[in-house]
Amino acid sequence: MVRTLAEVAPAPRPVAAPRRKPVRVGIVADFVEERWPSMDLAAELTEMGIDRYGGGAFDPEILRPAMPRIRGRFGPAEASASNVDRYLGRYVAYPRWLRRRARDFRIFHVIDHSYAHLVDHLPNKPVVVTCHDLDAFRSLVGPEREARPWWFRATMKRVMAGLGHAAHVICDTGAVRDQLVELGLADPQRLTVVPLPVHPDFAPDPDSAADAEAARLLGPADGSAIDLLHVGINVPRKRLEFLLRIFAALRERHPALRLVRVGGRLSAEQRELCGELGIPLDRVAELPFISRPVLAAVYRRAAAMLATSKREGFGWPVVEAMACGTPVVASDLRVFREVGGEAVTYVPVRDLQAWVETVDRLILDRGDRRQWAGRREAALERADAFSLESYARGVLAVYRQVLGMREG
Repeated sequence: MVRTLAEVAPAPRPVAAPRRKPVRVGIVADFVEERWPSMDLAAELTEMGIDRYGGGAFDPEILRPAMPRIRGRFGPAEASASNVDRYLGRYVAYPRWLRRRARDFRIFHVIDHSYAHLVDHLPNKPVVVTCHDLDAFRSLVGPEREARPWWFRATMKRVMAGLGHAAHVICDTGAVRDQLVELGLADPQRLTVVPLPVHPDFAPDPDSAADAEAARLLGPADGSAIDLLHVGINVPRKRLEFLLRIFAALRERHPALRLVRVGGRLSAEQRELCGELGIPLDRVAELPFISRPVLAAVYRRAAAMLATSKREGFGWPVVEAMACGTPVVASDLRVFREVGGEAVTYVPVRDLQAWVETVDRLILDRGDRRQWAGRREAALERADAFSLESYARGVLAVYRQVLGMREG
């Protein structure tokens, strides 16, 4: 029998599809010198999430130049960045530096919306911007509430224009997305809500090294002090003066109460208010910058975390506290309800007496182990919704949409 050539020749080996190079993602972060820990954390978590859950299809890199230091030339090199440094850095040096890096990346992600002017310096690249809140634009959308000089408003118009030119805008919450739509600042079709994640360091389990450092800073957790915790920078919207009034009223009922502050020292005016309210300064523990594991240990020690803000875009301390199993009492804001769900206790923003009564009941509830365990479990369950994986997959879906890529 005669066989054909096809029957004699060995079957050809299948040719492997060429492996695609990963998409390089430039994560545009704030200057380190700006000292915005929340924005630094957002950049870090974005890079971490893409690395872990991008399936090798994306290659992220955090981008940030060194801030030019005008003050450093004429004063101490260790001095903090001045407003001149910030302005020249953000609007002159950073754009020039970023344009030189443009060819290295296929897509950019501006982590902080107050840097959205950089969108217009990357005209041939798709740029995603995360919008955390509308504070940067208050002088434009609500000038009667926040008067600013003309040059500041002109600068913010550049930032707002960049936000409008972004290929897509990620919002931390639906509340922020709806504000952008209502004010006409972004096309609804280019808006996606992707809640920020909680860092894996924030957990309910003991950490011997971190717990020991927290004990060094605050003393042993022996039950002799009842700690109320506040985490956040010292800016007006956090309402630290209101927090001090709550604390002063509660100390009349609970003399062992102590206020623990993380996020910056009280101002001279706030210290003076402590004296007027009869708060000894040794009952207000002001912690220096602490690492995330130590901050998690401080959360775990607290009887409750109080979030007294009058406005927010997300509320990271609320999620961090829940992830550590710590009860949270928060201002009754839409954002906080969106983040905390049924696991957080909400109080009318300006009702001092309601705050005092609510926190007082929570302190007394500590004696009911069953009820306290229920609070803890509700907090932990709610915190699970803010996983790094969920965040990363949401961000990656936006990247794929902007780039016209298929899933997987």
